[in-house]
Amino acid sequence: MQTTAVMLSGPRQLSLERLTLTEPGADDVVVQIRHSGISTGTEKLFWSGEMPPFPGMGYPLVPGYEAAGEIIEAGADSGRRVGETVFVPGASCYGNVKGLFGGATHMLVTSASRVTRIDGALRAEGALLALAATARHAIAGLNHALPDLIVGHGVLGRLLARLTIAAGGAAPTVWETNPCRQPGATGYEVLHPDADPRRDYRAIYDASGDGTLLNTLIGRIAKGGEIVLAGFYTQPISFAFPPAFMKEARLRIAAEWTPEDMVATRALIEAGALSLAGLITHTRPAADAAGAYGTAFDDPDCLKMILDWSAVA
Repeated sequence: MQTTAVMLSGPRQLSLERLTLTEPGADDVVVQIRHSGISTGTEKLFWSGEMPPFPGMGYPLVPGYEAAGEIIEAGADSGRRVGETVFVPGASCYGNVKGLFGGATHMLVTSASRVTRIDGALRAEGALLALAATARHAIAGLNHALPDLIVGHGVLGRLLARLTIAAGGAAPTVWETNPCRQPGATGYEVLHPDADPRRDYRAIYDASGDGTLLNTLIGRIAKGGEIVLAGFYTQPISFAFPPAFMKEARLRIAAEWTPEDMVATRALIEAGALSLAGLITHTRPAADAAGAYGTAFDDPDCLKMILDWSAVA
């Protein structure tokens, strides 16, 4: 069994290749991918070669951890049915080609336990489920304060704001310095940081991935306030101790979503409490993957790029 997949043979060396898939077992499903997303965080770092040492890293690799499609084959012990629409957080099923993420492909083989059933009506938005679950993971949990300031109005920042409102929290303030990304708020305000005089935020969630902002954010929290690092940071993070000491600042890192986050996020979407609308700004056919990756990483107007695999044979 073969598939057509995006392959990174090295930094900035991207192509579509025919790859042989691992034979599925009794617990596996074969999924035909309809849409896959391009991550402008971790995936960009693999593309550029700037990713710090990371477990499982190496080239060649199939990128992508945001994919949605239809089960076309279900193992006898999988508990799944042919025809189900599912979200897939990637797969490692390409032989000697690393599937560190592995979702940017026309077809994949994975354990049924790794897929999440979704409503087929979501279409391309179904590929956003991992990002939404990541935002939910940052917010959910015992003693986790909802954000009253979010830094960055990209897809993650928008999802954090929407989830805050869905959880019954007060509408957060969102900082964004890029004028292209300031529009699109629903129920909350987006400001340039220079236009915001507040210095008493209880919980600041940074979705920018810019570690150089930490001293600025410490200066904006109330005493005992928390800063949540929800992005991915490639450089060592440091901060001046005296201001943090005076504020008794707390620092928390939010990492990868859990299965519980995925289930809870799907429930919010199905109940209409969380919308994924308006987050996808660009869609390209998978045949134009090289151009799509360049646009996703270099065009500031591109919030989210989706690859459409429907025309791939």
